[in-house]
Amino acid sequence: MTPEPTRAGGTAVDALLDPGFLESAVQLPMADVRRLRRQAEQEEVNLSYTRRLLQGRLDIVRRELQRRAEHDGRSLVDLLPEILAEKGRGPAHGLGRHQTVQPAAPEEYEAWVHSLTPGVDLSAVPELSDAELEQAARGLAEAEGSLSERRRGVQRTMDGLAAELGRRYRNGEADVAALLADEGR
Repeated sequence: MTPEPTRAGGTAVDALLDPGFLESAVQLPMADVRRLRRQAEQEEVNLSYTRRLLQGRLDIVRRELQRRAEHDGRSLVDLLPEILAEKGRGPAHGLGRHQTVQPAAPEEYEAWVHSLTPGVDLSAVPELSDAELEQAARGLAEAEGSLSERRRGVQRTMDGLAAELGRRYRNGEADVAALLADEGR
């Protein structure tokens, strides 16, 4: 039996999603709250990148199944520009956040996505049986749902930390000049 892959983002995201995380964060000094906000932003970027990898694989697998069902004479390679252009995908549900950081360890996220389809080599999609493709599609879709839920949770944590920072500035508990001095170091 193949072990279950770890949850998207692992223990770093688990910590951010802990119900008591924000409650304890508001008790911390300003510099620590800012550090936690940056950490949450990094984890959100990592999850977003992983989700894009996962969605790309899922789109390819689903399109191959569709190609076979419709007896489309084109090869999967011929269809890649169409697949990657996200034709047919609904509107984005992201929050339109400006990302100021890059994924921390892309090779780890690729390995995690690869672990979602044990025994199914997605580098050879046309050679896979329909049953293998359907199994891969189910596994990838389930993981995408879980990953998206965790990503939304991290976004809520980011918003909570940003709200706490804003509250401190509004209430005079923090000084913008001190922020600028800290950022300059």
